[in-house]
Amino acid sequence: MTNRLADTTSPYLLQHAHNPVDWYPWGPEALERAKQEDKPIFLSIGYAACHWCHVMAHESFEDAEIAVLMNEHYINIKVDREERPDLDSIYMSAVTAMTGQGGWPMSVFLTPELIPFYGGTYYPPRPRYGMPSFRDVLLSLADYWQNRRDEVTRSGGEILQAVLQQKAGNQQSGNFTPEILQQATLALLRSYDWQHGGWGRAPKFPQPMAIEFLLRRHVAGDPKALETVQHALNAMARGGMYDVVGGGFARYSTDADWLVPHFEKMLYDNAQLTIAYLHAWQISREPHYHQVVEETLGFVQRELLGPEGGFFSSLDADSEGVEGKFYVWTLDEIRAALGETDELFEAAYGLSPTGSHGEWESKIVLQRVATDAELAGRFGLLAEEIPARLAVRHAQLLTTRSQRIRPGTDDKVLTAWNGWMLSAFAEAARALENDTYLQIAQRNADFILRELVVEGRLRRSWRQGQTSPEVFLEDYASLILGLLDLYQADFNPRWFAAAQKLTGEMIEQFHDPAGGFFDTTRDAETVLLRPKDLQDNATPCGNALAAEALLKMAAFSENEEWLQLAENSLGQVAGFVTEYPTAFSRWLSAADFYLSKTRQIALIGDPQEGSAEMAEFLREIRRRGEYQPNTVVAAAGLPIPEGSPALLAEKPMLEGKVTAYVCEGFVCRRPVNKVEEMRELLTADG
Repeated sequence: MTNRLADTTSPYLLQHAHNPVDWYPWGPEALERAKQEDKPIFLSIGYAACHWCHVMAHESFEDAEIAVLMNEHYINIKVDREERPDLDSIYMSAVTAMTGQGGWPMSVFLTPELIPFYGGTYYPPRPRYGMPSFRDVLLSLADYWQNRRDEVTRSGGEILQAVLQQKAGNQQSGNFTPEILQQATLALLRSYDWQHGGWGRAPKFPQPMAIEFLLRRHVAGDPKALETVQHALNAMARGGMYDVVGGGFARYSTDADWLVPHFEKMLYDNAQLTIAYLHAWQISREPHYHQVVEETLGFVQRELLGPEGGFFSSLDADSEGVEGKFYVWTLDEIRAALGETDELFEAAYGLSPTGSHGEWESKIVLQRVATDAELAGRFGLLAEEIPARLAVRHAQLLTTRSQRIRPGTDDKVLTAWNGWMLSAFAEAARALENDTYLQIAQRNADFILRELVVEGRLRRSWRQGQTSPEVFLEDYASLILGLLDLYQADFNPRWFAAAQKLTGEMIEQFHDPAGGFFDTTRDAETVLLRPKDLQDNATPCGNALAAEALLKMAAFSENEEWLQLAENSLGQVAGFVTEYPTAFSRWLSAADFYLSKTRQIALIGDPQEGSAEMAEFLREIRRRGEYQPNTVVAAAGLPIPEGSPALLAEKPMLEGKVTAYVCEGFVCRRPVNKVEEMRELLTADG
């Protein structure tokens, strides 16, 4: 027996298609029925990899008696938060206003007019943890709806006003200055946890956007920024939250020391963290960061890359109904997989028959306790030999682990998240000179532009040939940024032309005349209000991404209007960032780009022909800069292909040789056609 969710494509909704609950997907049918029958709506929002969503589903939504109560008294709607971030944002604000905190599963009770009047997150089947049972909540609210409607109406009105005031109060007007960036940097450094690494208390979340901003501050000359970044990256890469066997990062650490993760693996975390480790490697040349980048991209290629070229959304935390079962070990399992007792490996991870480091619920979560240098001294080896020896053992464990029952895969393709991973593969292809990464990035961009653009309009989600009707600001901005990174990896004008077209559409569909951008298109469904989030969360907010996309597009295109739109957008948050820098870190990076000298390099000479001369110029640009966050590069032969950046226009080739134009703010130095002359210009510019 199935319910209406059986006709949806979302893996999360399909997980609930066999519940006895009479679930509806969000849409006119459910909303009209609520009005016709004068019933409140129970809105449940979650996602496929969410452990506590599974728990509540098993305890309550699969329970026949609870389903009877839900079906009798409510219109029940399931929403995949990854497909509808607009609904998630609005009702998460309501839950936070009611309870002081939010999370998933999100459980919200609405009037037929969609006004929230009660809400929370996970509810147990019986009273515990200081929470009422879900059954009691259902019965109590049904009684209120039938017999005390005035109280429901008053409560809903108060909550609605709180949500509206919160959203209205999120926006200010101001100007970013270098002093604001300095103050935000100091705030991040002062709040850093030098004992465990990272920011905040347990549960401990990675902060890749804060790390990215601090890497920019290192480039700007801050001496403390890189030390802080490396401490954070080292803490996370030891293992636990980082999967030392198969690569990739879990969602967060349940403890302060990054040991026991919440085991779900999200595409967006792995995209952002890959880029952070890549940029840190470009600056420091720390070999372990290079290893983390390659292992993480290897994990994505192996487990999240679909045959058509799209990246899947996530891997579940659970397998066989147990959180983390796929990833944890016993000492006997490790020794059996390795075929022997390996003293070096066991010393590296603190393993012992009498009690191992990383024990959790009688299992082992692998986390390094000894450095390469310590192991080398103990076992009479060179420190350089240790990573290769451990890598052999990791491969053996991965082979054994691959025979276990895998966690579920959420195989929907989300445009925004794919844009971030597109950037990761494209940047890694360029920095590591890896053709395989470049091919993956090219296939991904081709897939998105082919499958997720329907009737000329970008879409949010794709699964098994079907797309969602919605699209959001973050989808446009993230794809623009990904295409720009890919363009700078292969200089195919197709990618820039697509980014330029998307930029025009983004402005047309999302721009707010008061400044910044709405999260939904101008013709999208409006629920309570048109959302306009300004804070970064686990993912960057759409407005910060849009500002960054406009700044970079302006650097390529000489479009002053786009630069002005970005400047106005940045002004929305200038007053917040110093007080809450981790909530506005992507904004801070965009502001750093805006306030820094943006270098534009135009190379005239066909990069597609693969000439040794062009390759030498490109190697010099990439070797000189390594990590160059405020540099954009365009290249083309003559005649300049249609769709290429305006940066290349009206720049002749000297003496038939590859010619470089080094510019700042579209004021260019004399053109040069010798690599050593370009090197002098780059050195003179710092």
